[in-house]
Amino acid sequence: MSIETSTPALSPSQTEDGIVSTEAGRRRRPPTVAIASCLTLAVIALLAAISPVIAPHDIADQSLLHRLRPPAFAGGTTEYLLGTDHLGRDLFSRLLFATQTTLLIAGAGVLVGVITGTLSGLVSGSMGGWIDHCFMAVVDAQASVPVTLVALTAVALIGPSPLVLVLIIGFADYYKYARVVRGQVHALRGRSFVEAARSSGASPWRIAMRHVLPNTFSPVIVLASLSFAEIVVLESSLSFLGVGVQPPNVSHGSLLGESRNYLITTPWLAVFPCVVIVAITLAASMVGDWLRDRFDPRSRS
Repeated sequence: MSIETSTPALSPSQTEDGIVSTEAGRRRRPPTVAIASCLTLAVIALLAAISPVIAPHDIADQSLLHRLRPPAFAGGTTEYLLGTDHLGRDLFSRLLFATQTTLLIAGAGVLVGVITGTLSGLVSGSMGGWIDHCFMAVVDAQASVPVTLVALTAVALIGPSPLVLVLIIGFADYYKYARVVRGQVHALRGRSFVEAARSSGASPWRIAMRHVLPNTFSPVIVLASLSFAEIVVLESSLSFLGVGVQPPNVSHGSLLGESRNYLITTPWLAVFPCVVIVAITLAASMVGDWLRDRFDPRSRS
């Protein structure tokens, strides 16, 4: 009598030897580009955080006898690693503090946009009716106004300050989060766990905050990581135009604004801030793309 043995069915993520397949393991691990981007952002953020300690000179120290010195690797001295500007100020020290300022303003702007946009979208999607229609009308109207025009108007009325700049940058992108969260709320309103909470007597506010809001975190995080790069460019643009960070503070945009008259004779004054801006925005965009692919169920088989 022969005994028939049946081979247990293997899951798609396993081989016949019970080993997790290389393809499935690769999906769980972040790609090399995402890891390199995270390391780049971490190094830049660390240098910005410790800039008061490692900066060799004060950003306001002037020395006209050492003005427009080239970087150390281009014939300059090690006293000024990246050279000096038109007033003899150390470019390396100013670049460190500019990175700190840009990251702080961009991070605060993202936080303002996330908080205001998430709450607005949550209230609008939960209330529905004429409140939802009025909200969408306000959002569409705000999205049609150029941010630069809003910034110029706010600076003319209130005056330039870091708080005004953060609020302008935050409200410039809040409608994106509001639309995403509102769409998520409308998609979740008919789900079984929401219906169960409603039938058990939970208030609309409790349903929105405890059951709906946590399910909107993934798209909001992805959108925030992608918007961070745009906000860095926006802050640099406003500072370049003179309506952003004001002296004696410094940002990448103000460094570019100061160097525009010396592009032919001393191009490094503009090259170094541009390199840092590109590095931050490119790394943030790569991390955002990876997070979008990671949290999007349609990208996982």
